[in-house]
Amino acid sequence: MRTAPLVQSAAHLLTPPIVRWVALLGLCAAYLQGGINKALDFGGAVAELAHFGMPPLPALAAAVIALELGASLLILVGRLRWLGALALAGFTLFATFVANRYWTMAGPERAMTANAFYEHLGLVGGFLLVAWHDLKSRDPSPSAS
Repeated sequence: MRTAPLVQSAAHLLTPPIVRWVALLGLCAAYLQGGINKALDFGGAVAELAHFGMPPLPALAAAVIALELGASLLILVGRLRWLGALALAGFTLFATFVANRYWTMAGPERAMTANAFYEHLGLVGGFLLVAWHDLKSRDPSPSAS
């Protein structure tokens, strides 16, 4: 079976810049939505911190909003994309261990929370790939692989 035509067709469909931007938008969608919702319901954002055992500080809620929106924008506009991706990877990893502690649960809640935990680890991996790709594309050395 010849795969060259299949590879060429896939490359033709998936390599235009708009496809990459839509993929990045999909990766950032939950953070854009979360940041906007928290900004529109700031009291709810502060209460959410308390719900997950964090100090209910307005400054911390504002920092989360700035991180979610700011890092997403860095990724989408391509300026310091690697930094935005690493920021969201770190934030997501931390939040996953705070909010999705499935090992402390039982029953159906455990299964649903475990699924969310591993989905969030997938997001962390996606952000790490974005950072890796962005930094690799900027490395002028011939040994970059």
